[in-house]
Amino acid sequence: MSALLEVTGLTAGYHGVPVLHEVDLTVRAGTICAVLGANGAGKTTLLRTLSGLVRPAAGRIVLDGAELRDLPVHELVRRGVAHVPEGRGVIAELTVDENLRLGGLWRGGGRALRQAVDQMYELFGPLAQRRGYPGHLLSGGERQLLALGRALVGRPRLLLLDEPSLGLAPRLVAQIMALLRQLRDDTGLAVLLVEQNVRSALSVADQAVVMSLGRVVTAAPAAQVADDAALRHAYLGF
Repeated sequence: MSALLEVTGLTAGYHGVPVLHEVDLTVRAGTICAVLGANGAGKTTLLRTLSGLVRPAAGRIVLDGAELRDLPVHELVRRGVAHVPEGRGVIAELTVDENLRLGGLWRGGGRALRQAVDQMYELFGPLAQRRGYPGHLLSGGERQLLALGRALVGRPRLLLLDEPSLGLAPRLVAQIMALLRQLRDDTGLAVLLVEQNVRSALSVADQAVVMSLGRVVTAAPAAQVADDAALRHAYLGF
């Protein structure tokens, strides 16, 4: 399976203070790569850098052979990169339907956008029942589904997903993880998943990257990381 995303030597941070230090990672098309580590490991900064919200000081970000490092956020979206940040990012004043349509406006309106939104209602049954509701009336689980659906309306090739299980009941976490598997298998979507629920992440991931203090400690098949007791105890807390 070919590499969709290749990151080499990535160094980035805030106000001149580096958080990421020469990070290397590869995400293949049609796979889920879990990014794991303690708080402060640099996981969220990694996703923010890949999505253009943080400018790297050094390194390369290559998507399907094209360099992304200096491109603006809107151009990254057009190239197929979608970012669902921690905190769900739903626009509270807009309805479910308006939030979803916002995710695909860059492709233009009309029939194609409507079809993409309708596909999200088929994929996310609870959203179909709430399509006229404003975002602030949704439950935490529904807001997470809406944020994910809005990203998918744009038909991305690479989904950057930050802490999708945060604050959710175990049943909803299991549903979201199952959905990621389905999207990978049915559409070939590549997912870079940052997740504190390590067991859930490893249960769906093909690959795992373990980070500590802004550096990659190991990158290996998810099953290998799950079976490495010393690694789990040292960096993942179980």
